Amino acid sequence: MHLLRPLLRHPLLNLILLVAALAFVTPRTARAEALLVVEADTGKVLQAENATMPWYPASVTKIMTAYVTLKAVKEGRLTLESTLTVSPVAASQAPSKMGFKPGTQVTVENALAMMMVKSANDMAVVLAEGVGGSIDGFSAMMNANAQRLGMTQTSYVNPNGLPADGQITSARDLAILARAVIRDLPEYEYFMHIPAIRFGRRTTNNFNKLIGHYAGADGFKTGFICASGYNLVGSATRDGKRLIAVVLGSSSGKARAVRAAQLLERGFAGNGLGWLRPSLGTVDNLAPIDATPPNLREEMCGGKRKRPATDEDAESTQASASSSESPVAFFAAGLQAPTAKPSELLAGSYTTGEPMVVYTGPKRTGAALIAAVAADDQKQVTHKRGKKSRVAAKKPDADAPKTAPKTAPKTAARTEAKSDKPAAKPAVRHASAKPEAAAKPAEKPAASAEKPAAKPAKPKAAAKPKSESKPAG
Repeated sequence: MHLLRPLLRHPLLNLILLVAALAFVTPRTARAEALLVVEADTGKVLQAENATMPWYPASVTKIMTAYVTLKAVKEGRLTLESTLTVSPVAASQAPSKMGFKPGTQVTVENALAMMMVKSANDMAVVLAEGVGGSIDGFSAMMNANAQRLGMTQTSYVNPNGLPADGQITSARDLAILARAVIRDLPEYEYFMHIPAIRFGRRTTNNFNKLIGHYAGADGFKTGFICASGYNLVGSATRDGKRLIAVVLGSSSGKARAVRAAQLLERGFAGNGLGWLRPSLGTVDNLAPIDATPPNLREEMCGGKRKRPATDEDAESTQASASSSESPVAFFAAGLQAPTAKPSELLAGSYTTGEPMVVYTGPKRTGAALIAAVAADDQKQVTHKRGKKSRVAAKKPDADAPKTAPKTAPKTAARTEAKSDKPAAKPAVRHASAKPEAAAKPAEKPAASAEKPAAKPAKPKAAAKPKSESKPAG
């Protein structure tokens, strides 16, 4: 024991022993968040927390939809120029969506861009029906690819991630899928990091806030439904090293981006004291957890936090910093802090260049493309004008029954109040108030009655009305 005393005086060693002790005695509490960072080329796990906990994928489902579609393109079963038709089923999908009417045609390329940037649920169904014939047929293709890739915790029911029983994945499986996209589809990987799209006069930025804000960011997709919280699969490359980060169940759109940036920063920093923790192996070898996916509906959408089941409200909530991370988890993650503050990680200006122009109809270039964009622009203007005119036309009809009952009682009450007060005061002052009050409403009818009798009024004046009027006075 006396041989260990000099070592125990070393402050760094004492700190390590303290952390180790805390790791054993501190009970692990369930957290509504799953985190994972892996190296893209080797699959080596750099950090993992709840990485194999089953989770609702939400719109990160669309990474698999894009993967299956682009595999079909690569195999020659269709092309990026192939035109697909919006069906009534596709048009009926919940937002976020493009909102095209049934019968509208769109190319595979444009549908993919709209789906990956705007997270358009209707475009996901358009692609599913175009590639697999139906939602069920395409879902079977998605599940077959998931099994082939080793995504043993994943099950798909639809191509867009809208709430459905049986739609499940995990952070582990999503990292495996992201690696497959990089490995199998390098020529089409640009669909995973399109910064923005422009349809007509409307520009939509990618919901993945890493793109254009975090140095080296180059993929993939976000997702949100009430049950899942805010999800993000992101990647970044620096000095030839590419990392994949998965964040599931974050509290807001900005918080998930900050969390992913923190994970990537630690990965790129090298974790100088990483030798103090055991190796986590590769992503494929992470042991699955047999559990039910956590349902965050009450936390995300309950009470005052009303949210639609869409990813479009990504900036509605302030991001939380790393305060939810326990000290033990922090040290286990690499025994060092990120190189920048959370508020600085995404503080850079948006530097991604021009948005990709998307449009309806077949593939076009040059003057034909300009004409197609102008036509879509005109449709938007016409649609907005028609919507405004419909709203304006509805307002009088809609308001009339509401306003009439409300206004009438108030007006009547005010009239009664006004008439009661003056009537009471003259009664006290003098007796002539009553005839005056009675004479006022009769003035107009009397005047209208006198008009036809204006000419025969002369005989009355000659018939001694003065003697009758004196007693009346």
